[in-house]
Amino acid sequence: MPRLADHDQRRTQITDATRRVVARDGLGAATFQSVAAEAGISVRLVQYYFGTKRKFLLATHQAVVADAGARFTRRLEALGKDPAPRDVIHAILVELLPTDDARRQDTVVLNAFHTAALTASDVVAEDTLGAPRYLVTAIADQLRRAGSGGAADGAADLDAELIVAAASGLAQTLLVDASAGSRAHTLLDRLLDRLVGP
Repeated sequence: MPRLADHDQRRTQITDATRRVVARDGLGAATFQSVAAEAGISVRLVQYYFGTKRKFLLATHQAVVADAGARFTRRLEALGKDPAPRDVIHAILVELLPTDDARRQDTVVLNAFHTAALTASDVVAEDTLGAPRYLVTAIADQLRRAGSGGAADGAADLDAELIVAAASGLAQTLLVDASAGSRAHTLLDRLLDRLVGP
């Protein structure tokens, strides 16, 4: 009796291979052939599951974002039933930092997508903006809970954008300067002291 294919598992195998190719060689290197070789499957299978390069690239981007979301959820659950807004924001920001191999790979991959969106390739800016917008909204909600920023005048939204931009910049720095890792938590705390309060 032939074994039935697990389609979700096969898609994950392909998006995981795409992540490795992109992290190692850049987004332009992610072709049907290179992804198939990395996954140890035929080009035909990659085409069967995704049809176009754009589809497997977007599925890979979504997989990276979903993994980050799962990490956020686990960290937030560890905070307990009713965590303080500052603790929630800190937990989110810590998960953005490339402080281990998996987060580093994900940060490199997301950066490759952002760069590609600037060069009119298979990815456009709108493909990459969902996750940052979600983070800004989530952090702005916590700032309002904390009473930081003015809800009426949009200050919480602006502060949330500033926080996400600062954390993204710190993540970029950590990719090229590992020594900054020893200051990462101090920098996050200083940012939150100024915008949320100690």
